[in-house]
Amino acid sequence: MSRLPLQVSCVAQLLVVVDISVVNVALPSIQAELSMSAAAAPWVSMAYALGFAGVLLVGARLADTIGTTRALSWGAAVFTVASVAGGLAPSGGVLIGARALQGLSAAVVAPATLTLLTHTYPEGRERVRAIAWWTAVSVAGGGIGNITSGLLTDLVSWRAVLLVNLPVGLWVTLAAARLGRQSRERTGRGRFDLTGAAVATAGFSTATYALALVGGPGTIRVAMLAGGIAAGLLLGLVLHQRRSPHPLLPRGLLRGTILLGNLATALTAMAFQAALWYFLTYRMQNDLGYTALEAGLAFLPLTASLIAVNTWVTPRLLRRWPPGYPVALGAALAAMGLFAQGIAPETPFLLAVLAPTVLVGIGGGLVNTPLATIVTTGVAAEHAGAASGLMNTSKQLGGAVGLAAGTAVGVATGSEAAPFALMGVLMLAVAVLGFDLAALRTPAAVREG
Repeated sequence: MSRLPLQVSCVAQLLVVVDISVVNVALPSIQAELSMSAAAAPWVSMAYALGFAGVLLVGARLADTIGTTRALSWGAAVFTVASVAGGLAPSGGVLIGARALQGLSAAVVAPATLTLLTHTYPEGRERVRAIAWWTAVSVAGGGIGNITSGLLTDLVSWRAVLLVNLPVGLWVTLAAARLGRQSRERTGRGRFDLTGAAVATAGFSTATYALALVGGPGTIRVAMLAGGIAAGLLLGLVLHQRRSPHPLLPRGLLRGTILLGNLATALTAMAFQAALWYFLTYRMQNDLGYTALEAGLAFLPLTASLIAVNTWVTPRLLRRWPPGYPVALGAALAAMGLFAQGIAPETPFLLAVLAPTVLVGIGGGLVNTPLATIVTTGVAAEHAGAASGLMNTSKQLGGAVGLAAGTAVGVATGSEAAPFALMGVLMLAVAVLGFDLAALRTPAAVREG
């Protein structure tokens, strides 16, 4: 079977995941060159997150409606244009607008990448192997983003951080279009619920915004107001979807206990992963005195261990164990690394960063592939986009929850170790949820070998 679908899925997923964190290290340089205020600068990151999380469910349904490869190709084209606009931005406002457009198009690309794998590879060993590579680039994207940002910001310019997407995005656009011509994929499968799409976008974007405000100075009232509005919108979405003849989520998709448990586990696991990249970057640059380049390179061991375990170890374990067991084992190892990171001394590098992050990387590498495998198993082909959209939405909301909770705990306690301790507790919860998933009846195809 051709490797092109796997290559397109992995490169496209890496493109959108890297850009979640790629501006973190470059943000001081961006703020200085564009004369952005302290209040405006965080919106360079937040604009992407709001667009991404808010439209994921809609983007997934779009892939089921117009076709996976078409959604992937069109989404990648818009993402590439937005990246160039951001890289050439003359002002902070233009950059923030470009980042928002990046996030919106990423929400179309991300679910389509997993759906493409589901359509291409049959359940069993082939799909597990493909998903292992997909999850490897997904979870390592934060580290790769920080490494890339550190290198390009120090050696070239912060603008190169966004402009580097041009050749990659063009390749994904053309390769996805080629896949569509080769497969002659059917399109137009079902009508699109515009009202549900609008309410879902508003609800998830507002929820992400509310979470982003938690822990900020003087923002608690605005966060509570936004949270109340988001709750009302999402409740309205649920009621609308129950009556809609063409719901964003096919009826019956959430009735399976395994899928619901998997989504809860994915949300909790992503809460740790998103927070990890942010707080570890902050610790290295502010507490340990690393430059942008040094901080980026310090993520190499974590990124390498994540990729190695995801692609080589986890698929072999899944041939012998139910998916919940690697999740539980990995989460316990990651929790140990996070607790160690919280109490680590500032020197030497071996104790301050290397040992804890490698342990976290090994654990994280065991968690993600089983979760993605469960989501894609036993789902009808016409609903694959909706299932992958649910998975991605859970992960993005989980990331927002993790950042908000970590920030709030750090501010409330005044302790730099508190966010890492919270992440450790979250991973212990994932370990418990993993054992629950292992106790459920999981499809035999997952363990075929």
